[in-house]
This record gives sequence, structure tokens and C-alpha cells, in this order.
Amino acid sequence: MLYCAKRYDVKGKQLLVTGSKYYLSDIGLRYYLLRTKRADQDHILESVVYLELLRRGYEVYAGKADRVEVDFIAINEEGVTYYQVAWTLMGEGNDPEGKSVLERELYSLERIHGHNSKYLLTMDFTPFTSHNGIKQINVLDWLLG
Repeated sequence: MLYCAKRYDVKGKQLLVTGSKYYLSDIGLRYYLLRTKRADQDHILESVVYLELLRRGYEVYAGKADRVEVDFIAINEEGVTYYQVAWTLMGEGNDPEGKSVLERELYSLERIHGHNSKYLLTMDFTPFTSHNGIKQINVLDWLLG
């Protein structure tokens, strides 16, 4: 019923003791436990992506690159893939440094060096876009692909 994504340090290539993230196997349980129908769309979408990565056979970790969070590090026999998940990139961000939502979401993936695939998954209906090698894809297309 409850999955734990341990935190993995991308630079140090090691599991961290603290900072694990937890995901419920059923979003309905979240509503029951929180006693509210008020949805946190970003967290729910992140849960859906996490469960899909597990279904696809990946080992999934919550990532850390420098001092920023990478939503998921997915590892299988083909290698490592990095994922950042956001409901939308539209609108203003609440970033203290004045970054847009897009800049903020790309920032953590940009901190990771190497040639592994990097994806930014959103609910935005935009054509396939690449930001310096980071592929922005609609999450529904990704789920169906």
C-alpha cells in the first residue's frame, strides 16, 4: 500500500540515509487519510509517474543533485534515466530567485552531467520540446507510449 523511494545522491552515486519519499498505491487512500478532497495535483501526478516507472520494471529513487531535488532516478538494465514531473509549466513560479516554473523544473536536471536521458513530464499540451537535451513530454503521451 505504501512505497518508499529512497534518496540517491547523483554526484556521490550513493543512497542517502535521510530524505526518502513515500507514495501510496491508491490515490483514494490519500483522500481518506487526509480527510479532504482538496487535491495536490503535482503530488498526485508524481505518484502516478512513480507507480508507472515501477510497473515498467525500473528501480526508482528520489534524486539529489547538488542541493536540488530530482523527482526520479529510474534504473534498469539499459541504464539510468532522470525524470522531473510538474503539473504545468505555465504561470508564475514562487521561486525566491525569480525563476519561471520552466527554469525551476529544468534546473535540477541541468545539474546532472553525462549522457543519460532526461525527461520533463507535464500535463501541458505542447508539442515535443527539447531543452538542451532534456525532453519535455506530455505525461499522458508518456503513459501511453
